[in-house]
Amino acid sequence: MSHLLREHAPITEAGWELLDSEARERLTPALGARKLVDFAGPHGWEHSATNLGRTEQITGVPEGVAARRRLVLGLVELRVRFSIARSELEDADRGAQDVDLDELDRAARRIAGAENAAVFHGWSAAGIKGIIEASTHDRITLGEDCELYPRHAAKAVDALRSAGIEAPYGLALGPEAHTHVLETSEHGGYPLLEHLREIVGGPIVWTPAVRGGAVLSMRGGDFLFDSGEDLSIGYETHDADAVHLYLEESFSFRVATPDAAVALNP
Repeated sequence: MSHLLREHAPITEAGWELLDSEARERLTPALGARKLVDFAGPHGWEHSATNLGRTEQITGVPEGVAARRRLVLGLVELRVRFSIARSELEDADRGAQDVDLDELDRAARRIAGAENAAVFHGWSAAGIKGIIEASTHDRITLGEDCELYPRHAAKAVDALRSAGIEAPYGLALGPEAHTHVLETSEHGGYPLLEHLREIVGGPIVWTPAVRGGAVLSMRGGDFLFDSGEDLSIGYETHDADAVHLYLEESFSFRVATPDAAVALNP
């Protein structure tokens, strides 16, 4: 029996396929951080900590004995609850194409945003230092003039190269900055998105819940996302009207090379 307890839910196989498909559709574009960092796993629900490869000395041991404790980074568990009306699930089994899954959609956006925010802005209570706060470079302010974004991106790329961080690079942009880029054409109608892509040499990624953004290395080994259980839907309880479910994941994140990213202020 899985800890997700899906077999206890009053949901048919077709119903689960619908829910899983909808969750994937909403999560795939929203999980921007995963498109730019190294993803390891998923290792399973039992995976509890990431090995840091370091130790600390332990005192108070018998004379003549040396002792050290292995250091690890514990995984954090995220869970967002949502409900689906049983009448909607029944209609889905009848072949309805307009099933109301708004609560699932909101849960997907919420948990994806939490993951993105942890990766880029950090989460001190979980022992996670984010890419933006860990960066050793001076921050670059994007400002209101989108036509200056290529200049800012080029400055960030120059800073990375000067630090010995070679291409390829990626550009993470929060929702507001990303929308500005999509809506703006430079002189002559050349899309700003394409110009930025040529400068960084890698993807431009929409990252919900991120403020501003970052230009970061994509050579590998600099930003490490360790997945225990990947995003999954679990069952909590049900009543006569609704089935109460949740989206869940476990992960850790660490910055191995602080000078491999340049933060972009909003």
